[in-house]
Amino acid sequence: MSDPFFAPEEFVGERFLLRTYRCGDGKALSEAASSSYEHLRPWMPWAVPEQSITVSETLCRRFCANYLTNVDFVIGIWDGETLVGGTGFHLKGGSIEGGTVEIGMWIRHSYAGQGAGTIALQHMLEWGFTEWGWQRLVWRCDTRNKGSAQVAEKCGLVLEGTMRSDALDNDGKRRSTHIYAILREDWEASRK
Repeated sequence: MSDPFFAPEEFVGERFLLRTYRCGDGKALSEAASSSYEHLRPWMPWAVPEQSITVSETLCRRFCANYLTNVDFVIGIWDGETLVGGTGFHLKGGSIEGGTVEIGMWIRHSYAGQGAGTIALQHMLEWGFTEWGWQRLVWRCDTRNKGSAQVAEKCGLVLEGTMRSDALDNDGKRRSTHIYAILREDWEASRK
């Protein structure tokens, strides 16, 4: 029998704190998501004009439960008491043992365009390749989402391919997806 995996709970970066959601984070999630609806709507299918505190608190508790049971690792990006956005290490067909996960991310509208996504991804790469022990981190984005592609490229991820017309966007139209990735050895080499 292998040893159980206990996910690290937080990473204190130079700019942001990354941590699992906790009971009581619903108000912060509601404010961040609701105030960012127009900004998130083109890219995030879950975005709604008003995400209530009750719905947000339910999500936070589900995120926490999934985190503790190694189902999915949804993480908040915090600047003091302000929720800057969300990210995570998502198994999506991978496994902890396999060492490959996908990083997803959204940034609150008031922090967008100021480098917050790049800094948060740098924090995720450092955390993922040090404390988590991942071997390969994947980033997917709609080919029209130039900001997301730039964040991946600034952080050293390599564009491995584009899945053409692989999904529907929020308006029901066909869209394509870029797939970026970085390997542990690439990240380690870039640090020297």
